[in-house]
Amino acid sequence: MRKTIIITIIMFLVSIFFALDLDSYLSLHSLKSSLGQFEAWRIDSPALVGFYFFLFYITIAALSLPGALVMTLIAGALFGLLWGTVIVSFASSIGATIAFLVSRYLLREAIQSHFGDRLRTINNGIAKDGAFYLFMLRLVPLFPFFIVNLLMGLTPIRTANYYWVSQAGMLAGTLVYVNAGTQLAKISELSSVTSPGILVSFTLLGVFPLFAKWFLHFLQRRRVYAKWKRPQKFDRNLIIIGAGAAGLVTAYIGAAVKAKVTLIEAQKMGGDCLNYGCVPSKALIKSARLIYQISHGDNYGLKARVPEFSFKEVMARVHEVIRTVAPHDSIERYTKLGVEVLEGYACIKDPWTVEVKLHDGSMQYLTTRNIVIATGAQPIVPPLPGLDEVGYVTSDTLWDEFAKNDLPPSRLIVLGGGPIGCELAQIFARLGSKVTQIEMASRIMIREDVEVSKIVQTSLERDGVYVLTDHRALRCEREGDHKFITIGHNGTEQRIEFDTLLCAVGRKARLTGYGLEELGIETQNTVVTNEYLETLYPNIFAAGDVAGPYQFTHTASHQAWYAAVNALFGDFKKFKVDYSVIPWATFVDPEVARVGLNEQEAKEKDVPYEVTRYEFDDLDRAITDSTTHGFVKVLTRPDKDHILGATIVSEHAGDLLAEFVLAMKHGLGLSKILGTIHTYPTLVEANKNVAGIWKKNHAPQRVLMWLFRYHTWKR
Repeated sequence: MRKTIIITIIMFLVSIFFALDLDSYLSLHSLKSSLGQFEAWRIDSPALVGFYFFLFYITIAALSLPGALVMTLIAGALFGLLWGTVIVSFASSIGATIAFLVSRYLLREAIQSHFGDRLRTINNGIAKDGAFYLFMLRLVPLFPFFIVNLLMGLTPIRTANYYWVSQAGMLAGTLVYVNAGTQLAKISELSSVTSPGILVSFTLLGVFPLFAKWFLHFLQRRRVYAKWKRPQKFDRNLIIIGAGAAGLVTAYIGAAVKAKVTLIEAQKMGGDCLNYGCVPSKALIKSARLIYQISHGDNYGLKARVPEFSFKEVMARVHEVIRTVAPHDSIERYTKLGVEVLEGYACIKDPWTVEVKLHDGSMQYLTTRNIVIATGAQPIVPPLPGLDEVGYVTSDTLWDEFAKNDLPPSRLIVLGGGPIGCELAQIFARLGSKVTQIEMASRIMIREDVEVSKIVQTSLERDGVYVLTDHRALRCEREGDHKFITIGHNGTEQRIEFDTLLCAVGRKARLTGYGLEELGIETQNTVVTNEYLETLYPNIFAAGDVAGPYQFTHTASHQAWYAAVNALFGDFKKFKVDYSVIPWATFVDPEVARVGLNEQEAKEKDVPYEVTRYEFDDLDRAITDSTTHGFVKVLTRPDKDHILGATIVSEHAGDLLAEFVLAMKHGLGLSKILGTIHTYPTLVEANKNVAGIWKKNHAPQRVLMWLFRYHTWKR
């Protein structure tokens, strides 16, 4: 109601303005013919005329009516340069701020709710440098000020900042036009006031802040590098520290564009994903899943039986899979691509020099124009009393440790209820271990919606995992050959005996030993970078797990492109990293895959949304495969098919998610998915079906009613 009243008042005032033909009084001819009368009024009542003029100018600016330029000339003619400038400066700024606030009140909520995700980059830029951008726009009269008022009202810039920046930015133009008004008799037409020369001068004035910003950035860079001696020439274009996903992709891109690239790795090529994470865990998941399916053969009309298997052979297969994939990330392959690969420990000595301690004991000092830090992450080991006494494994060490064993661990404690902990808990339960999973949070998979957490916990418990949420590990103890962990819950303690303890409470970036502290490169759990992945030094970048904010192989590869291109071609063009559409999956059974917002994140961020859901127990292929557990859940803008996020819980959910990732990346809505042919019978039909449900829920009921009447008439 308040918005309706405001809109009505604005329309009424604008109508009165044009109905009374007031715009004709704001022409140059009318101004010059009436100037004598205005001057007489001013001499008779200077304060009153000044006050009325001030209010009228505010009204013109607030309602975005034509005539501000003429009003500015009148101010110069009537009040002179000093008082004319004062009156116009404050009146124009107040009027602009009123227009800004009206736009914000009437339009911002609707615009942000419908286009918030697309405007996220603009909002972030305005929040960071909004005053600077506004100041630049105010200096350039090529941009109509009333448009600036209305558009800036849709952004998150603070009102106080908007006012004072507008007043400062418009001051130069106000001075010019008020001064022109003092010579009003010599002005024959308005075009002479807004001549190309004046507009070019203002444009150059507007460009000045950009130049000033560039110059300040130049000085800042010089200050950062001041204490270091820059080499006169460089051995290489790019040195990359770490040969995981981020490092390998960066090196590949650098070599592809014919840069001289050196890749340094202290441990194993391929990093965590190949040797300790994605590859071995998925290989073991496959074996564990097959064991589960055989033992539940009655789901497929077969006899259920406990399969016989050798744990040692299962682990041997895991290592064989690693060896099979390893050539993709090998020294030999990257050497053939043109990358120099060094095995050793790297330490950055200055912004252009890297010290390499090779495995043979020799030392090299290499100079380079750019450096990319891609050192990855490692498991977090909690400071649990007695942990070292009882011993433990992590997601990095278990592959070699367990490969020595003839049997899986009999009694396994898994600390952690995140994706890694859940995957490994389910794997070893299916391999025959008695697994107890301990999570200090109120539920496992805490980043997912509550219903997803419940499904995963039910699945783990079905496989024999004893899940303890809201329990905190207190201490570990050894009594002879027996190992115990004590956990606390609601003030009570419980003691559990185990054989093996697996720490899966998260991973932390590898930050020490690379010279970051000595160079003053800031770290806050990860290497601190800007939107271009630059550190304190613009020629030193970070990518992958060491840079965050995500710890996924695919985001590491994604960041690598930006690191490589910005490092090698940043003198011409830099690219901000795009995190707008990031998918991820947890490979429990059923799999959990997600892209964009889920419900709990939408609520936390106060994003309005609508939920459309489709259950797999209605899908033909899921029924034939006896994989009917799970659902597809899509969040959209209210009454719009624009996708905010999608969550899939099902077999092969990680594969099914790709269609939603593509749709979100390219701004395709559910209607486009519905209009796409999907192969029958496949699980991916679930994506089309959820789009169909959305379409049905938004069917035009009034049109359908008329169609019903039409067909009735036809009969």
